[in-house]
Amino acid sequence: MSDFPWLTTLWLLPLAGAGAVLLVPAAGRRLAKWVALAVSLSTLAVAVGLAVGFEPDGERYQFVESHTWIPAFGTRYTLGLDGIGLALVLLTAVLLPLLLLAGWRDVAPDDPRGRPVHTYVALMLVVEAMVMVSFLALDILLFYVFFEAMLIPLYFLIGGSGAGGATRAGGSGAGGATGAGASGNRGSGPAAVKFLLYNLFGGLIMLAAVIGLYVVTAGADSPLATGTFDFRAIADAVSSGTLVIDAPVANALFLGFMFAFAVKAPLWPLHTWLPDAAVASTPATAVLMMAVVDKVGTFAMLRFCLQLFPDAAETFTPLIVVLAVISIVYGALLAIGQTDVMRLIAYTSISHFGFIVLGVFAMTSQGQTGSTLYMVNHGISTAALMLVAGFLVSRRGSRAIADYGGVQTVAPLMAGTFLVAGLATLSLPGLGPFVSEFLVLIGTFPRYPVAAVFATLALVLAALYILWMYQRMMNGPVRPGNECIRDLGRRELAVVAPLLALLLVLGVYPKPILDMIDPAVGHTLSTIDRQDPAPAVAERDGGEPR
Repeated sequence: MSDFPWLTTLWLLPLAGAGAVLLVPAAGRRLAKWVALAVSLSTLAVAVGLAVGFEPDGERYQFVESHTWIPAFGTRYTLGLDGIGLALVLLTAVLLPLLLLAGWRDVAPDDPRGRPVHTYVALMLVVEAMVMVSFLALDILLFYVFFEAMLIPLYFLIGGSGAGGATRAGGSGAGGATGAGASGNRGSGPAAVKFLLYNLFGGLIMLAAVIGLYVVTAGADSPLATGTFDFRAIADAVSSGTLVIDAPVANALFLGFMFAFAVKAPLWPLHTWLPDAAVASTPATAVLMMAVVDKVGTFAMLRFCLQLFPDAAETFTPLIVVLAVISIVYGALLAIGQTDVMRLIAYTSISHFGFIVLGVFAMTSQGQTGSTLYMVNHGISTAALMLVAGFLVSRRGSRAIADYGGVQTVAPLMAGTFLVAGLATLSLPGLGPFVSEFLVLIGTFPRYPVAAVFATLALVLAALYILWMYQRMMNGPVRPGNECIRDLGRRELAVVAPLLALLLVLGVYPKPILDMIDPAVGHTLSTIDRQDPAPAVAERDGGEPR
């Protein structure tokens, strides 16, 4: 299996599928959707095959492919898969078919805003391809190219296939309130531009750091002989001490990488593009952005920031831990005050990304394992909650929480799935996010007990914003305008049921994915020469352990 270019197949398949979709005749809108769905399912099959063939206790990077790309720059087309990357590849491959199904009717054939069905589904596949490369790239320049290139299709998905006027404004439906986010009236264009500018600026800062790292590897004191972008070679040289980067230079390079990843994640105070982009997008696009694309930022922190600049990472860890805790609490507090259901869910993601970053920089095996698992569980739980909310909003024509009430009476299945997805979001025991959040907290406490305490308090806020939202929207008497809300249909159940099933399985039996992640986390900690803190053991009066 290792002789076949499976990793190239994994990302080329959706990219070629996007081209095939665009070749479908203009009248074949339904055919275009089915082609895209078939391609995404084929990509999922390849990802599952890689998972079956992956050996957690084998080589760190498996299915490695390396070919000449630009010799003059010391860069190669090098792909490889470790346990952390595999977990996120599986997340991406699982979500894409479900998002295509969820957005099956997002683009109407007679849409006056000119959003062709072919373009919409093709862009979704292009984003999938570029995200896959980001999780696989072992060449820093190759990673950077796709890290930036994915902004273009996502920009068009947000700006050209946004949620649209009536629904986005949260008040044009019968009985709709007008205060559910006046920003919706400005259209999806400004939100798309804001998304692009933030991320492009972060990418430009990173480009300077990438060039700076190349110069360092090409220096007279470098053991690498010539400049290189080979991640493994640089990380090994730094870890062994054969490549010593001056502290001021290492700090500057670390900050360049970290800034770009913090914008992508996003981490407070670089988060402000996310709520606007989430409410301006269709629910499927919003989930693609928050559950898949944004994970590239936190994944890259774990792979590139820590392993290329371990000493600089340790220098800035206290600051990043503080920013992560602020993100956790800030996102939860702002979620409580939202009147727009889609914006509320977007702010919950800011809080959850704070937990992920906290786990990464706790520098413990439990913290980083929990952080990786959190990326997976957040993607699934956010997808479930956002998509069910999107189904509800499409029926009612309003995002305003105040417009709802009594939905449980007229659409009990929708209310039930919304409740389970919400309980997963607040990390109820028995559902996937609880395990990951628990690991992050116990991994953080030995080194940063105050941060762990503040993060734990945010769990109370999560219960408040989720349960209050559910109570206002689903319980009570049926408000005028909600009497005709339809329950979930077969296509919608086909989207939601696998997500809820995954949340239950990962909440009860997360061992298979933890077995995949643990060795990769151990390799990372070994590379940066960090060990878990030794547990404190109380002593008896005679000096013996109790």
